[in-house]
Amino acid sequence: MPSHPFQAISGEIHTLSIDSAALKGNLCGDPTTRTVEVYLPKGWQEMDDLPLLVDLVGFTGSGPAHTNWKPFAESLPQRLERLVDEGEMGPVAMAFPDCFTSLGGNQYIDSEATGNWATFLVEEMIPAIETAFPVGGSQARRGVFGKSSGGYGAIAHGMLYADVWGAIAVHSGDMGWDRLFMGDFPKAVTALEKHGGFSGFLKHIDEGKKVKGEDFHTLMTLAMGASYDPDPANPKGVSLPVDLRTCEMDMAAWSRWLAWDPVVMVEREEVQANLRKLRGIFLDCGAKDQYHIHYGTRQLADRLAELGIEHTHEEFDDTHSSIDYRMDVSLPFLYTALTR
Repeated sequence: MPSHPFQAISGEIHTLSIDSAALKGNLCGDPTTRTVEVYLPKGWQEMDDLPLLVDLVGFTGSGPAHTNWKPFAESLPQRLERLVDEGEMGPVAMAFPDCFTSLGGNQYIDSEATGNWATFLVEEMIPAIETAFPVGGSQARRGVFGKSSGGYGAIAHGMLYADVWGAIAVHSGDMGWDRLFMGDFPKAVTALEKHGGFSGFLKHIDEGKKVKGEDFHTLMTLAMGASYDPDPANPKGVSLPVDLRTCEMDMAAWSRWLAWDPVVMVEREEVQANLRKLRGIFLDCGAKDQYHIHYGTRQLADRLAELGIEHTHEEFDDTHSSIDYRMDVSLPFLYTALTR
């Protein structure tokens, strides 16, 4: 940790603006011009082989949150420079895209509701960065990582876009839908009844003075539906895979959610082939994760072992919250995978 949170970095942060075609027409009505902050280490002008790492943040986050000042903690550029100074890794470029939505975030996949975020990242953001700066340039020199929803984005991209990414790091990434979401559906239905349905609840969020704990989790659950099973008939394309009167499961809708669960996706042959292309797969999760994601992570790691797909799986004594320190392990892992 730096001696003071205002300690200046020696590298540079540049901001790119991308007018996205991929995000146009999203049902949330969110802006389609997005910024991406790009960290470049000191002396980058003389470096022609810098790996490019892309940071996908968790729900309610945005890329610039990881370059900003934090109390009693490092910004991610400060963390990077410390790890380089300590000899744990070499210099890299890092991108921090703004992927926030009016539902609180997205899962970094294509959705008519929240926007085609996967297409934005791989077809618009990466070319924009690599045109502006001599970084990345090939699958073997690009890595993607994140925590929670960002961790989900990392594993989903590794499974679906292995021609783009060379290595992935997944911190407490959403997986194991049955253990992660099933308990949230009755709570979400109760909140919707309280506010008169989808429209009333979203109006309550938009007009409220703050998003309280129970509202946060309901909004997050609706955002998951907008990502995995968008319904254009509902405001902002939100959905739930349950009956809104009885909370009985709609098994057809639930199957559409499950199709995006990494522990289900891994059974697809094309996904297995993609994972074998990666130069590095890092999975971790706290053993006390309050969303029970460690169970799905164990399940995925066990299945990867059965399939003979090389990966690193670590479990640590902590919860889902305030675990940025785990990047002290994952960032050197990514650097090694992309430069060996």
